[in-house]
Amino acid sequence: MIDWRFAATAFATAFTIIDPVGMIPLSITVTASAPAQARRAIVDRAVLIAAGIMLFMGLLGHAILTYLGITLPAFTIAGGILLLLIAIDMLFARQSGTKATTEEERAGQMLENPAVFPLAVPMIAGPGTIATVLLLVSFSHGNGARLAIVAAAYIAALAVTWLCMRGSTLLLRLVGTTGIHVVTRLLGIILAALAVQFILNGLVASPLFHRA
Repeated sequence: MIDWRFAATAFATAFTIIDPVGMIPLSITVTASAPAQARRAIVDRAVLIAAGIMLFMGLLGHAILTYLGITLPAFTIAGGILLLLIAIDMLFARQSGTKATTEEERAGQMLENPAVFPLAVPMIAGPGTIATVLLLVSFSHGNGARLAIVAAAYIAALAVTWLCMRGSTLLLRLVGTTGIHVVTRLLGIILAALAVQFILNGLVASPLFHRA
């Protein structure tokens, strides 16, 4: 039986943190000097690399946390704070330091192939995305159905991101800069609410609320 509440959380989190629409102007910026065929190849490679990073963290993230002695409540609170900072940047249309900085974007423009940096990392699979993957996998508690939902959520988000980046030039003409800003702010509101919920979940699960 599908856990619809968990599915809604997973899909909302995946789409808001990756922000496919917000990738339109970013992908145009770092691939502006490339010909059309090369631009398509860069986008394809960036999405595949980002997917590989997410898969790696989803499979080994819990083991890494355990090895480092980091508890799930601590990581949940830290991830929630990170997501809240990203949401604030989205709401106020500020450049997020958790994604690519202005200097990193300029460096990306100078590279022959910016697929790995800055498109895949940190634009698509940045710290916020990795944090949400680890959090959702942890919240699945090894349940196969929930893990499948997490995988489906990020596959769907990456697919939409790929479509937006592939059609970035056309979409930018259709939606316009103002439309992209409106969608980004709406996603920022949703992400802020999810971030606060993550922080609350972490606090409730911490030893502070479970002392004998």
